[in-house]
Amino acid sequence: MGAIKYYSTNRNIIESGFKPFKGTVSFKEALMIGQAPDAGLFMPERIPNISKGDLEDLRGNRYFEVAHFILDKFLYGDIDSDYLLKLCKEAYNFKVPIEKVNDRKYILRLDQGPTASFKDFAARMMARLMGALKDENKDLNILVATSGDTGSAVGEAFKGVNGINVFILYPEKEVSGRQKKQLDTIGENVTTLSINGKFDDCQNLVKMAFQDKDLSDLNLTSANSINIGRILPQMVYYFYSYLEKSEEGESVVFSVPSGNFGNSLGCEFSRRMGLPVSKIIMAVNENDEFPNYLNSGKYQKLSPSKPCISSAMNVGHPSNLARFFELYGGTVDKSGKVHKYPDLKKMQSKLFSIAISDQMTKDAIKSIYEKHNVILEPHGAVGWAGLEKYLHENGDYSPCISLETAHPAKFPEEIKLLLGFEPELPESMKDVDKRQGEPIRLENDYIQLKNFLICSLENK
Repeated sequence: MGAIKYYSTNRNIIESGFKPFKGTVSFKEALMIGQAPDAGLFMPERIPNISKGDLEDLRGNRYFEVAHFILDKFLYGDIDSDYLLKLCKEAYNFKVPIEKVNDRKYILRLDQGPTASFKDFAARMMARLMGALKDENKDLNILVATSGDTGSAVGEAFKGVNGINVFILYPEKEVSGRQKKQLDTIGENVTTLSINGKFDDCQNLVKMAFQDKDLSDLNLTSANSINIGRILPQMVYYFYSYLEKSEEGESVVFSVPSGNFGNSLGCEFSRRMGLPVSKIIMAVNENDEFPNYLNSGKYQKLSPSKPCISSAMNVGHPSNLARFFELYGGTVDKSGKVHKYPDLKKMQSKLFSIAISDQMTKDAIKSIYEKHNVILEPHGAVGWAGLEKYLHENGDYSPCISLETAHPAKFPEEIKLLLGFEPELPESMKDVDKRQGEPIRLENDYIQLKNFLICSLENK
């Protein structure tokens, strides 16, 4: 088979004045432009299959070797396999612990990378792929909206990469103090923009910039999970943790703290590749638009989104919902308008979603520490609480793996309030408080952002 092509989730929209993108692009094109010309998200024309034999052969492999095997299935024909192996080895040079809680219930700790966030897994691979595939004669300008960890992971991954400039937009009042310090002090080719608004506002500003023909010469692309280059690497840790903690032929339950749905989409792609996943738990905070949809069959975005202590998940209309709808036969656009509903029964058979309140999140942090001496931060606690709710309602399943997506040290005030102490800083964060840097402050105003980008990039 040849290289996989990518199409837009909006290709079937029939609406007066709307021009759907009916074509396909290569992985390189999808990676570099981020969003489809019609504001849809790129999807692979096919999801390659992994046989049971190939899956078993991967047991015992190191993380970067599993990453190479999985990504090579998608990128075959786009990037040389041996070169891809080199990139995987460079990107994944840190530990990926899987902590036992009780019985066969585990926490997959995705908080050991250079910015102590699961976003490191996608950002480090994406930076290397973009560096390898970009036009040598033209600068690439990355716009990324973040509710905390995406920005610092992307910024650190691209820091110092020649020919690539990064602009990070974050909601001024919805990131923790330590996350803000990480973002504001990256420096070099990375500029942080503090927006007087919410994460959804930041995300909308980024999407507007991509659609603005006045900016077409700026070579803009995205490092958010709207970019397919962010999704593919996020499949790997599902395979890796399954291989580490399952027996041959077993199915596993994954619980995924979910905000913009890129992380849970990585699990869905993995399941469709052949990973034995019996249920994907998409645990959200009080932004409950998706569990409400699964229960009612009617989708209604939340606007504005609700502020919760699991701040990275304060999303009222997840971008990657468009990809989930597409996989199950439906279409929803970036505004939240449903053009065609997906197969609800099929969704319900594979996905379980539940809203976890701030109080439930706090209770989960205290409970898992008191019972099992495990420290979770608010996002991982949402995932764990979601798993416990699922098991209570549906009986015991094993093995079960819940994702911890950020290091507890990123939320020292919350942890100290609940547990009476501040978590020890990981090595990657021990110098953060000493770093210096300030963001550019902008209103939630697209014209302000547009003018800033034009002025900034004209002077480069």
